Amino acid sequence: MSAAASFDDDSSNGTLRFTGRLSLADLGDLPERLAAHDSGVEMLDLSGIDRLDTIGAWTIHRFAQKTGATVTGLNRDQQHLFDQVAAADQPVSIRAEYIPPFRRVLGEIGDATISAYHTMIGLLGFLGATTLAFGAIFKSLFVPPRRFRFNATVQRFEVVGVSALGIIGLMSFLIGIVIAQQGAVQLKQFGAEQYTINLTGRLALRELGVLMTAIMVAGRSGSAFAAQLGTMKLTEEIDAMRTIGVSPMEALVVPRVLATVLMMPLLGFYAALIAIIGGGVLCWAQLGIPWVTYVERIREVVPISDVYVGLIKAPVFGAIIAIAGCFQGMQVEADAEQVGLRTTSAVVQGIFLVIVIDAFFAVFFSSIGWL
Repeated sequence: MSAAASFDDDSSNGTLRFTGRLSLADLGDLPERLAAHDSGVEMLDLSGIDRLDTIGAWTIHRFAQKTGATVTGLNRDQQHLFDQVAAADQPVSIRAEYIPPFRRVLGEIGDATISAYHTMIGLLGFLGATTLAFGAIFKSLFVPPRRFRFNATVQRFEVVGVSALGIIGLMSFLIGIVIAQQGAVQLKQFGAEQYTINLTGRLALRELGVLMTAIMVAGRSGSAFAAQLGTMKLTEEIDAMRTIGVSPMEALVVPRVLATVLMMPLLGFYAALIAIIGGGVLCWAQLGIPWVTYVERIREVVPISDVYVGLIKAPVFGAIIAIAGCFQGMQVEADAEQVGLRTTSAVVQGIFLVIVIDAFFAVFFSSIGWL
């Protein structure tokens, strides 16, 4: 069996004769011992070595470069390896190009704009594919075999709606208290604290009930949709579904979108009622307004159009959240890191689009007189 790397010092002619295996596993303390012979060395004789790998060649090359010694005794293959290591051992110059801050900011804005454009085009295409899937499922209701997945949709009802009642109720109750408290503080300066009831009732039913519910559903269910579909994409379950003739849009996307669209009006109305109850607790505790008076005042000042506004906006918000979550999940590729990135994008895009659409709804309902 060959020995580990070693060398003998022939001080008479300044030659170091190496023996053994010059490989990573057998170098041992050879680099430290060579450091003690960094002067008076003119030749490195490698004719007695049994093996040479990249690390051994690099060690000899660096020592020869340091001492100016000549390397001899290598066979053809060893010499080729040594030459390749020597050629690769060159300093790398990295020159960072200076980009003016203004130009860099413009470049980042341009990249973000292009990314947003491509994302919007992808969302529109995904919306079209979802619509076609809904059409195919609706058609199958009259022409068997039926392709509507009832059990999957009911399960999404539970995940999106029933399981969210607790957190949405708590959030809405606290928001109702905050609205009533802040409104009462400001209105009290003008002796009009009784109008806190108007403020709480109209804000809860018209805006904050459905809007805060949409934000909560986007963070809770939209992110879950993206993570679930993204994981299925990574594990090639979606590709397997296509292979056996099952449409992922019909089996995975449609139940999630349908459940979110149908549950959002219920959750939004529920959140608005809980917010009104929270406001009532504050009005009773701080302003001394009896519950009967509070409820009667709500009935008088809140028009039925406010209820319609919330119920009309809710399914649209639900569709946006579900489509954004499913779209981002279906875009996952390459590695598990993409799941986290796409999940974050699903939440951000869902909330952003909900707020944008809410602004359009506000202008639209104002224009038709539903103030």
